[in-house]
Formats: sequence, structure tokens, C-alpha cells
Amino acid sequence: MSGVSAERLASIFVEVADTLVDEFDLLDFLHMLTDRARSLVDAAAAGLMLADERGRLDFMAGSDENVRLIELFQLQNDQGPCLEAYRTGQPVINIDLASAAGRWPRFAPRASEAGFRSVHAFPLRLRSQVIGALNIFGSTTGGDFSAADVPIMQALADVATIGLMQERAIRRSEALTEQLQGALNSRIIIEQAKGALAQVQDIGVDEAFRRIRAYARNHNRRLTEVAELVVTDLASLPGLTRP
Repeated sequence: MSGVSAERLASIFVEVADTLVDEFDLLDFLHMLTDRARSLVDAAAAGLMLADERGRLDFMAGSDENVRLIELFQLQNDQGPCLEAYRTGQPVINIDLASAAGRWPRFAPRASEAGFRSVHAFPLRLRSQVIGALNIFGSTTGGDFSAADVPIMQALADVATIGLMQERAIRRSEALTEQLQGALNSRIIIEQAKGALAQVQDIGVDEAFRRIRAYARNHNRRLTEVAELVVTDLASLPGLTRP
């Protein structure tokens, strides 16, 4: 991975700020965050987990399908960098997966088999409150963060946390935990839509999701709304079935 680019970082902070509008789309915000975090350091992939009302982590967004499966494996086996960062409130940095089996005996070999060589995790935190974690995966050797990069990446995670907390302040009628739970429920329909469109168009699930997100943004519609129509009434989304 390369070092953090100041120009990219400035652009991402502007984009995060621009997302905090009246028509805030939580799921699109989280997917945007993983996409930008990955590209910021030219990493292989990024994934994000948020805690539900019981304090249990759930996978919410990933930069591709491969990382989604790894993150779900991490949760199923109750071990890995995201869980560690969430529980301690501290970043987990520069872990060589090839030598991390002692630390995470099930997760590390599985992540290595998926093609990843290094992993890093940053807690989504505001003061003492931790609401989730952001995972960054590297696919080549030499993927360590420099001492200067670590606080920058943590700052990005902190700003994302502030954005989520700000949403709670804007919409005082609903608790943040209820909104996050609703987003988790919405993710199920999105996963169904990805699979349905991939089957109809004979494309990969990553490409299917890219088209669904692009259609939602281009037509100023919510991601979950488009996903539901993909599953229930694909014909009502003209243009989506064309590359």
C-alpha cells in the first residue's frame, strides 16, 4: 500500500461533509467510506462493521464481495482485527497475516487464503464511545502503514463516527441504535438484489452492486428502494439492465 495522499484525504473529508444532508442515506454513506478508505492508501479492500443495540458487531459495508465474506467469517468465529479494535477502542496496525495465526488461529489463515497479506483495523469512536470498526486489507508485502499514516486513518474513522452521531442529532426522533438496526435489516434486501441482478445479467456480484448504487445515485433514489425494486419489479428500473 502507498502512503496517504494529502490531496485524496482532503477530497474525502469534503465528500464526508457533503453527505451530511437532509436526505442522508446511511448505507450509501458507509459504502462510500469503505471505497474511499481503500483508495486512500491503495489497499486491496476495506470493510466496516457497526454495533447493534446490544453491542454486537454486524457487517455493514465492504469495498468488494471478497472482503464481505472475510468479515462475515470474522464475526462467525468471534476473532479478528475489527473485533479487537472495537473491544479495545485502539487501532490494530501492521499485522502480517502469515504470522498472525497465534493471535487469530481461524481468521488469519482464512484471510491469507483469500489473498490478503496484511490487515489493519481502526475503531469508529467518539471519546470513550466506540460504535464500530473499519478494516483495511493489503494484498502485497510491504503494506505497512507509516507512523504518520496511522493518525490520519484514525482521523478518517473518527470523522465518520462524528457523521453518524451528527445524524442522530439531526433526527432526534429516532435513536442511533434504531437507525443502525434498520440499516442492518436493509442490507439483507441489498444482498438479495445483488444476487438477483448478477443472475439476470450474468455478471459478478460486485459489478451488480456497482450498477445498483450508480442507478440509485443517478436517479436520486435511496439505495434500499432500488434494491427492493430489483428483487420485486426489475422492469420498473429502465436502464439498469443495460451495462
